Amino acid sequence: MEDIILIGGGGHCRSVIDVIEQEQNFKIVGIVDKQELTGTRVLGYPVIATDDDLPELVKTVTHACITVGQVGRPDLRIKLFEQARDCGFNLPVIVSPRAYVSEHSEIKSGTVVMHDVLINANVSIGENCIINSKALIEHDCIIGAHSHISTRVVINGGVTIAERSFIGSGAIVIEQLRLNPDCFIKAGSLVKST
Repeated sequence: MEDIILIGGGGHCRSVIDVIEQEQNFKIVGIVDKQELTGTRVLGYPVIATDDDLPELVKTVTHACITVGQVGRPDLRIKLFEQARDCGFNLPVIVSPRAYVSEHSEIKSGTVVMHDVLINANVSIGENCIINSKALIEHDCIIGAHSHISTRVVINGGVTIAERSFIGSGAIVIEQLRLNPDCFIKAGSLVKST
């Protein structure tokens, strides 16, 4: 098992901890968060540093995962992802053992696939995405970098969702649509046109 640090200690971090513990590919050595939280714990794991400490941390831990959530704009997730990458961290793909990911799909670095997700054949998912619990991404879809596909979202076949998008919980996107960058879809929406 290789060591990993988690960057961000809120609610999404707790969910990612559960996935990492079940996946059993990485050992969490600590969490990076705000200065005032240093010394506290998240599900038993210590908050050991702040973002400013990343250049030093990479000397002893080579893997990192961005565990700041995303509701709406992904600016903070993008900033932290780029900062960690520029420091030299490896940002692995984290996939719950309870998810199904087709071997004919591609997932780029820093993306987290949560519990009970189904990703079908010929899907491409960009870097630093959140594919949240029980989401379904059908065949031939493209999910742009830094996007969040929320819980129980259904993305039908042939859909392209451009980068930095947010698709709210329970939304359904009808097949073959092309959604623009920075798209924000409210929870429970039925998306039939762009």
